[in-house]
Amino acid sequence: MSLKSMKKEELELLSNKDIAYMILEESKRKLNTADIFTKIIKLLELPESTFEKKIADFYTALATDKRFILLDNGKWDLRSNHTSDKVIKVTDEDEEEEVDSEEEKETEEEEEEDSFDDTEDEEYDEDTNEELKDLVIIDEDELELEE
Repeated sequence: MSLKSMKKEELELLSNKDIAYMILEESKRKLNTADIFTKIIKLLELPESTFEKKIADFYTALATDKRFILLDNGKWDLRSNHTSDKVIKVTDEDEEEEVDSEEEKETEEEEEEDSFDDTEDEEYDEDTNEELKDLVIIDEDELELEE
């Protein structure tokens, strides 16, 4: 049944979301929130003040209803008009490659850890000791005396 052939009493029994769905379905066009809600107000013969009072609630209702999709240009369309043609197939080969690459990463990390050069650490200790040989340790008591 089309919206134009429906009586006002019949339309009043429908939710705004259902009427919006019918509007988008019949018009075959993408519409913004204000245009859809204006059409609903005219169909239900509501006062124009309803627009300002209820537009935010209507937007929220559309946004939470999975039948609608908000497009990049700010217009609404039916989600059923936007199906994805892309199908991702996961094969056993893909899983094996993923496991192999993880094992290779672990092996490389282990090799890096094993190849750590201890001589660098010894050189560092010698340099540090050379720098620290002139340092003197002072007790707190000695510090108080100097002040």
